[in-house]
Amino acid sequence: RNSIKEKARLRLREFDVRDRFSHLPLAKASVLLPLMVRAGKLHLLLTVRSMQLRRSPGEVCFPGGKSDATDKDEIDTALREAKEEVGLQPEEVEVICRLLPGIDKMNYLVTPVVGFIEDTFQPTPNPEEVSNVFVMPLEYFVKPLNYRTVPYKTSSGYQGRMHSFTYDDVEHKMSFRIWGLTAHFAVFLALVIFRKRPTFEVDYDLDNLISSSENYFMNLYASVYERKKSNI
Repeated sequence: RNSIKEKARLRLREFDVRDRFSHLPLAKASVLLPLMVRAGKLHLLLTVRSMQLRRSPGEVCFPGGKSDATDKDEIDTALREAKEEVGLQPEEVEVICRLLPGIDKMNYLVTPVVGFIEDTFQPTPNPEEVSNVFVMPLEYFVKPLNYRTVPYKTSSGYQGRMHSFTYDDVEHKMSFRIWGLTAHFAVFLALVIFRKRPTFEVDYDLDNLISSSENYFMNLYASVYERKKSNI
């Protein structure tokens, strides 16, 4: 268990962006990518958004949300939101790093914060925000059983591919669909940790993952920022 964690820690720290993108002039949000070791393998905790929510009801996501004026940084935001949504106390999370951010459909700059939690953690979902919590193997995001790709184009003309995974959870006897930015973050996390080629195409040069992922993000950011400027 410790060697699995230690390997993951070392790889993740190579990709730690710290606050390098915090200055970008977009509204900020953060998500927590909670990793745990179960049965000798890395697993990821995800949530299902409550059907009462206005935005993306019923969709799978990571615990997280918009930054608050009281948050010191992106890590603070992710930990506060995880506590509010699933009852995960900040001291129960061993924060490892911040990975490259993404930009959601509302043009928020979303920073993924990666942390280890114990596999004994018992979530207490806040029903106003979360309808379900489940855990799945991280490896599914490089070797999925049920995967499709959805091409997409932003309103500024930027083209990319969106990953869509369907995961059959034996424990809950349910199928969960993971797609969009949540899938994007999960795939990147798996690529960083496992360093192996996935069974599907990705938008990065896997031999130069750091530089190609940063180029991908900066191109996306440039397309969003140009659009924002033209709308002012």
